[in-house]
Amino acid sequence: MSRPLDGMLVLDLGQIYNGPYCGLLLGFMGARVLKIESPEGDIVRRRKRQVEPYPLVMLNSNKESVILDLKHADGKALFLRLARKADVVVENFAVGVMNRLGLGWDVLQKENPRLVYGSGTGFGLSGPYRDLPAMDLTIQAMSGIMNATGFPDRPPVKAGPAVCDFLGGAHLFAGILGALVQRERTGRGQFVEVAMLDAAIIALASALGVFMDGDTSVPPRTGNRHPALAMAPYNVYETSDGHIAIFTASDRHWESITEVLGRQDLLTNPDYATTPGRAARVEQIDAMVTTWTRERTKNEVMAALTEAHVPCAPVRTAAEVVDDPHLRARGVWQEIEHPRRGKTKVPISPIRLHGADPAAVARPAPLLGQDTDRVLAELLGLAKDDLAALHAAGVIRPVKT
Repeated sequence: MSRPLDGMLVLDLGQIYNGPYCGLLLGFMGARVLKIESPEGDIVRRRKRQVEPYPLVMLNSNKESVILDLKHADGKALFLRLARKADVVVENFAVGVMNRLGLGWDVLQKENPRLVYGSGTGFGLSGPYRDLPAMDLTIQAMSGIMNATGFPDRPPVKAGPAVCDFLGGAHLFAGILGALVQRERTGRGQFVEVAMLDAAIIALASALGVFMDGDTSVPPRTGNRHPALAMAPYNVYETSDGHIAIFTASDRHWESITEVLGRQDLLTNPDYATTPGRAARVEQIDAMVTTWTRERTKNEVMAALTEAHVPCAPVRTAAEVVDDPHLRARGVWQEIEHPRRGKTKVPISPIRLHGADPAAVARPAPLLGQDTDRVLAELLGLAKDDLAALHAAGVIRPVKT
C-alpha cells in the first residue's frame, strides 16, 4: 500500500531543527519534499564545511536540495512557480521574513488557493513577544522548562536536547496534516501557525500542577525527583557502573520494590502505607534504594526490578542509544551511504502506519543544491539555456563537491 501523502509536493524552507523536522515527517508520510535553500545553505550546513554535520543528515533524509536566491527577482519568480504546483510550504523564519520577501501567505494563497502554509515561530504571530529572537534555548527559558530543570539548590539548567524545536516541529506537522484533511472537504488550503512557546508549556504538566494546586512547599526545581514531589521512590539512583531511573506509581509497585530490597517490614508501617506518606519520606526511601542499587550494575538492577514489575530504566549514553538492541530490533536506525560522510545511521519516522508501506530512507540528505537543475527542469520545464542564465545571475549555484 502507498503512503498517505504520496503524490503531494512540499516546499521545505526550514532551518536548523524545527522546520526541517516537520519536513522530514511529511517526507516519511510519502510527500516529495524539496529543501529550498539559499546559496549559503541551511544554517546547520555552515557548522562544518568539510562534511555535512550529522544533525543536517539526520533531519533531511528523502529530500531534494534546490538552491534559490529568494532575494533575487528571478529566484522569487521561480519559487512562485513552484508554489503554484505545491501542496504544502513549510518555513520557520523569523516573523515577517517571508512577507518582506514578497512570498508570504497573502501572496501565495492567491497564487494557489489549495496551498497549506505551515509557519513555525518562536512566540507566534501575535502578542508582545512576537518579534523577540527565538531559539530552543530562549524558548526553554521563557516557557518555564529551564526553571523546572535542575536541582533546588542550584541555578536553572536547560534540557540537554532541543526539546522546544522538536515539540514545535511535531505540532506543526500535525497542524499541516489537519489542514490537508480539511482541504479534502473544502478544496481550500489554509495557514497553519505553531509557536514553540505554546507547544512547550504543555510539557510542564506536573510543574504547572504544583502552581495551579497552590502547593508552595514544592521548590521550582526537584532534580530527578517527581516535579511535584508526589511519589517515592522516583529518582535516578547510583549503581556500580552508572545510574538507573526508578519510579513507583502505585501501591503495587511499592509492594514489589520492598520485596526486592528485602524491606517487607515497611508494608506494615502506617507511615509508608500511602503515596503521600511515602512522598513525605522521600529522603529515607531514596537512601534505602541507593544502598541497594550502589552494590549492583545498572543491568542487574533493571533485571531484578523488571522481573518484579517495577518501572525502571538504565541511564543510557548516546553511544548506548545508537547500539540499543531494542531500537535495532525495531529497525529505528537505518544505515545509509552518504556521499561525503560514508556509512551513516539515521532514524526512520517514529510514526508507524500499519495500513501503509513502512517509512524508509530512500535517499540520504542531499548535498547543497544537488537537485536544483533537475527539479527546475522537471517541474518548471526550464531548458539548459534557462538554467545557464540563472547560474550566471547567481540565482542558482553549481553544486560544491
